[in-house]
Amino acid sequence: MKKKKTYIIFIRSLLFFLLFFCPKLNAQEQTTNTFEYAEENQQCLKCHGHKYYNYFNTWIEKMVRERMNPYFVIDSAEFYQSNHRNFSCVDCHSSDYRKFPHSGELRMEPRAGCMDCHGGDETYAKFNFEQIDEEFRNSVHFSKYSDEFTCWMCHNPHSYKTSARNNENLQKTIEYDNNICLSCHADISEYQLLTTLENPNILETHDWLPNQVLHFKNVRCIECHTQISNNVLVAHNVQPKEKAVKLCTECHSQNSILKETLYKYQKEISGKFEFSQREDFPHLIGGNRIYLLNLVSIIIFLITLGGVGIHIILRLINKST
Repeated sequence: MKKKKTYIIFIRSLLFFLLFFCPKLNAQEQTTNTFEYAEENQQCLKCHGHKYYNYFNTWIEKMVRERMNPYFVIDSAEFYQSNHRNFSCVDCHSSDYRKFPHSGELRMEPRAGCMDCHGGDETYAKFNFEQIDEEFRNSVHFSKYSDEFTCWMCHNPHSYKTSARNNENLQKTIEYDNNICLSCHADISEYQLLTTLENPNILETHDWLPNQVLHFKNVRCIECHTQISNNVLVAHNVQPKEKAVKLCTECHSQNSILKETLYKYQKEISGKFEFSQREDFPHLIGGNRIYLLNLVSIIIFLITLGGVGIHIILRLINKST
């Protein structure tokens, strides 16, 4: 019996190790093999990838555990899924960061902007970064705050990914893009980095919307708050609130502006996009037809019309007799 119990314990321990440790080891190995700078970046992430970090304090000659500034914590899983996953940390940050402790002067280092890398580069010409930059400079964000408002206010360089080019799950694209806007407009601490004004309540400012929850779930903020652009996938010219789309027929029609914004990617890869061909948009009244309902409506109308006609004929027959 003792041998049997020992055998069972051994098997359970082995299974526990395989389930919980091997996947993690494989994931680390995969990251190291897949991304060119993973090993080099790990020198940064061993501190900046955690809420706490350890270092040897030469003054007191002992190991010290400190809290990491939460704004400097980088989620390595998000980073290696982002557009910049194949970058080295020092591609954007000073190579002096390789030394620890970091010099206090490095805090003054200016951040590299999108156009520092993407501007004038033929590799990225198809994305029209120059036009995106021009649109951004015409937006209400830049016109109010100028150079204080940078790309990184909306696009976190350590986690940003172009979800709009993902045709697999539109709902995730909507959620991801809306969270970019809400990371500031629903967070007073972020909002007041640029202004001392009180952050307006999103629900109150949109209380005119019928079925508000459904709208927030199925369209992005930029559908109503940006000027449509035909040359870039995602419009960046954010308009003042007075110019926001408020006319229902702008979206709820066969000529819906959503074809040029939210569903632009689908339209580009298929050559055309018709709401009537999609069964997953029944809520788009006017933009989508459910032919079964059309048929049922016609049948009900004809039955009603026939009933009224029969009633009139019977009344005339009774009156004549």
